[in-house]
Amino acid sequence: MSSPLEKPQIIAHVQKSVNYTLFDCKWIPCSAKFVCLGNLARGGGIMQIYEIQHGEAKLIREIEKPKPLKCGTFGASSLQQRYLATGDFDGNLNVWDLEAADTPVFSVKGHKEIINCIDGVGGLGIGEGAPEIVTGSRDGTVKVWDTRQKDTPVANMEPAEGENKRDCWTVAFGNAYNQEERMVCAGYDNGDIKLFDLRNMSLRWEANIRNGVCSLEFDRKDIIMNKLVATSLEGKFHVYDMRTQHPTKGFASVTEKAHKSTIWQVRHLPQNRDIFMTTGGAGSLHLWKYEYPAQRTKKDPDDVDMGVAGTVSLLQNVTLSTQPISSIDWSPDKKGLCVSTAFDQTVRVLIVTKLNKL
Repeated sequence: MSSPLEKPQIIAHVQKSVNYTLFDCKWIPCSAKFVCLGNLARGGGIMQIYEIQHGEAKLIREIEKPKPLKCGTFGASSLQQRYLATGDFDGNLNVWDLEAADTPVFSVKGHKEIINCIDGVGGLGIGEGAPEIVTGSRDGTVKVWDTRQKDTPVANMEPAEGENKRDCWTVAFGNAYNQEERMVCAGYDNGDIKLFDLRNMSLRWEANIRNGVCSLEFDRKDIIMNKLVATSLEGKFHVYDMRTQHPTKGFASVTEKAHKSTIWQVRHLPQNRDIFMTTGGAGSLHLWKYEYPAQRTKKDPDDVDMGVAGTVSLLQNVTLSTQPISSIDWSPDKKGLCVSTAFDQTVRVLIVTKLNKL
């Protein structure tokens, strides 16, 4: 990439101010619509649905709820139903039909405290096996739900007796490449990253990055584990090569000091798993590319395979706001289109150019 004009550009296409605190945003699959979730000043929750029309974001529906809405996912829904699963400040997991969102189609008091994070798999044609939702909470537990089974989670990862409960800030599904295999990765406020194998119901791997883990995402949910990005409270992120696990050293990783502040979220481009965006506490977005090493494994002195990490390069960065960017979501249908929310109470629709040249 020689001249600056050949680099991808991040363009703010639409900006929309709202009168509530924005926590999460998601594109509604197979549409030009997105949904925003948040917290009204008077204490309730709100869900807004916008549609992109003629270069504007038009509010087409607004639904208020008793409790603030922290996070949402379409990941466990079929493309036909497009049900949104949300976690709220009271520990409730609800699944909504956005066409008739007065009452949830599934509801469970999942946690004792706020649900900080949520992910879904097995829907939208992504990932083999049953549709499942994972939630992580301040109560220290990570729970996996199948909406066909009422009230009880299909898996519950909680601290052992006598262990301190840690605030779970982020969860992510991965490895869902056949009917049996499935992993959940969880990140906690003390820097712990735990990888749970749902097939064997066991802890597969754990690490500590010495800093609160704000966001985790596999580059793809529906392939054999390839890469995992973990972002932290103090502006670093780590990219783990998940193909080779060494018995003592675990997974190889590369670390990058990216932002001068908290990295709130990481999201991989759906159309290219080696491109990802990080969102910063100082209102900036950074677009990254991962380059694989010449060989992804090498032998240790005992002739055991160990992974080799690649490198990351910064493609572009832009400052959109003076406040943290709380969430970002790439459009699954239109490459380079994304929506973001920030604590300046603004929703932004962004266009990232030249992604097909990378």
